[in-house]
Amino acid sequence: MPRGRYSLHDPHDHTPLADERFHCAPGPSGWRYVSQLTPPSGTGRAETPGSDTSLGSVDLALDDLGRPIRLELHASGWQVRGAALDGVTWVRTDPTGTHATEGNVRAHAFTGTSPAFLVATARLLRLTPDASATRVRLVALTDPVLAPRTLDQSWALITREAHATDNGPLIVEEYQVTALDTGEQHAVHLSGDVVLSAPGIELEDLETPPSVFN
Repeated sequence: MPRGRYSLHDPHDHTPLADERFHCAPGPSGWRYVSQLTPPSGTGRAETPGSDTSLGSVDLALDDLGRPIRLELHASGWQVRGAALDGVTWVRTDPTGTHATEGNVRAHAFTGTSPAFLVATARLLRLTPDASATRVRLVALTDPVLAPRTLDQSWALITREAHATDNGPLIVEEYQVTALDTGEQHAVHLSGDVVLSAPGIELEDLETPPSVFN
């Protein structure tokens, strides 16, 4: 079960946004990722006993085909619960808890700032290096209020390489992700269920090796 910490920052000006402490693991029915977001390290807002410094949380569960069977996000008092149902369906609740809006889009999955969504999309697509780029429609839940936005991306697996480590070979995959509305491209590097690097994401600490998907 990988455990560790990502640092999240603005991919354009590199402003620190948050630290995301996570654990994740494959199971008999799929994969689950759970995390808590806290103020970025070095901001002087370190946790103290009894204080609540959480900026939000992520709880994502996939089935064995990579589809989101349960998603719960919290940020700035807002909450979203969603799942794959007639495309993807979600309920978004405001900080007061008095208003909830439902949404449904003919999309494949969700995405957002958490590294969990990159792993989830790669798991859903199951690309091979010799395959052509694959188009995927996603519902992005954007910070700071988890506002939903539908977007289309193209994913291609560029390389899959084994790197020697003390714990055996580490398989690293490089994906090229293209935003189809702007043509902007970026690289995502994954190893199993851990994001090694991506725009706005740095892996700062990893206590145990990534899980290997079958």
